[in-house]
Amino acid sequence: MNARGALGRYGEELAARTLAGAGMTIVERNWRCRAGEIDIVARDGDALVVCEVKTRRDGRFEHPMAAVTPVKAERLRHLAERWLDVHGGAPPGGVRIDLIGILLPTRGAPQVEHARGVA
Repeated sequence: MNARGALGRYGEELAARTLAGAGMTIVERNWRCRAGEIDIVARDGDALVVCEVKTRRDGRFEHPMAAVTPVKAERLRHLAERWLDVHGGAPPGGVRIDLIGILLPTRGAPQVEHARGVA
């Protein structure tokens, strides 16, 4: 695994722990289809959460939360629809798309931001 892949995996692990710590249940990680990949699928009560995870090192690139453009948001909605088609449809609480941005400073603990309902 290259450094970028390792950084992404580390960020996804932090994100999964953050979601679990908020009382969500992780349903699936790194679900793939021809259209792309969903980083994390979770349950938040009776709602399904499709979660995109963006991890960046401090000062190297744009803030991770800025990485989800309108085009990326549309792609996430499409991926959520594909996941629902494969897994039997939407739950009673509907579907929400969240973003977790993780910034890894040179020193100190990672900064984790969780934005709910971004798309």
